[in-house]
Amino acid sequence: QCQLSGLWRNEQDSLMEISAVRDNGDFQGKYLTRVTLAGGCARTSPLKGAQQQPGEGGWPTFAFTVRWDKFSNATTAFAGQCFVDMAGKETLTTMWLLREAVGSLEEDWKATR
Repeated sequence: QCQLSGLWRNEQDSLMEISAVRDNGDFQGKYLTRVTLAGGCARTSPLKGAQQQPGEGGWPTFAFTVRWDKFSNATTAFAGQCFVDMAGKETLTTMWLLREAVGSLEEDWKATR
């Protein structure tokens, strides 16, 4: 069984810590990114999410958002799935969309990555 709670590190050396997942699948935590839009020093940002409870023998899917309000006017939504290999190593795979604030509707085209 894959457990989302705990400390995770990605390929960019960013860290994510998820507190215990509640019975209904809700969780929260914090994210420390090593990659910033402004190129400056990042701080820990809050995250909130939910895990879909897996069926018998399934791997859970999940989604969470991170609000980068301490150093950027942006929010990122992540969606992914947790897997466990034959050796027992847990791996999260995710895709993300980052939305940064822009000053006008005409600039909307460049606001989402």
